[in-house]
Amino acid sequence: MATRSRDDREAKRRIRQMEAKRALRQEQGKRRKRDNTIAIGAGAAAVILAVVLQLTVFSSNPTEAEFAAAEAGLSSPSASPSASASNSPDVPSPDTAAGKTFTGELALNGGVVGIELNGTAAPQAAAVFKSLSDAGYYNGKFCHRLTTSETFGLLQCGATDENGTDDPNYRWGPLENAPADNKYPAGTIAVARTGNDAYGNGHQFFVVYKDTTIPADTAGGYTVVGKVTSGLDVVTKIAAAGLKSGENPNDGAPVAPVTIDSFSLK
Repeated sequence: MATRSRDDREAKRRIRQMEAKRALRQEQGKRRKRDNTIAIGAGAAAVILAVVLQLTVFSSNPTEAEFAAAEAGLSSPSASPSASASNSPDVPSPDTAAGKTFTGELALNGGVVGIELNGTAAPQAAAVFKSLSDAGYYNGKFCHRLTTSETFGLLQCGATDENGTDDPNYRWGPLENAPADNKYPAGTIAVARTGNDAYGNGHQFFVVYKDTTIPADTAGGYTVVGKVTSGLDVVTKIAAAGLKSGENPNDGAPVAPVTIDSFSLK
């Protein structure tokens, strides 16, 4: 009886040990799962933090490459945030400019810039700017934005005030004649638009006064509608005067206000 009792106790002890080991393994498994979940969550948080920090750096004091990538939205503060793959009702048909070349003058602060728009390469854009210029829309409008970094030099024009305001109800697309290599040579005239929106073009355009690289966003590049044929020095002199003091030393309002005296095409 004594031997059997000892055997029973030993068997029960082994069962308890097995159950304890099983419980330990289960707890270790649960702990590993929790640790993995925490690690994944921490990793995701790190990625989000990195993106936030990256965007914060881009908007404050970026390098030239960061500046070009983050600030090249070339859009007005009042641009519509919603993308729509359709044109506003008052946008002219591209047929009115298809296959045509328009020449004319852009007068800025008394200086005259000769321009040429290409209705073959960018018929929709050429039709828009011919229509707006014929209506005298640009007379008295502002060139509110100037960039002056080494590889990013342009003057953005067509705003209704010095703050860059535009009419959010006038939107059109698609993108046309955007450079595949993201390079915009000096003298390029291109269309400003809302970032990441191929139908985010409006009234505004920009004149490139030195060779510039603008990385494409999710919508692509920027429509090149034409070129400067004479008087690019008018824009380079505006750029040489510099910027008003601000957060970004390479992007802001020209030190002296720039207005469009006239914009004529024929």
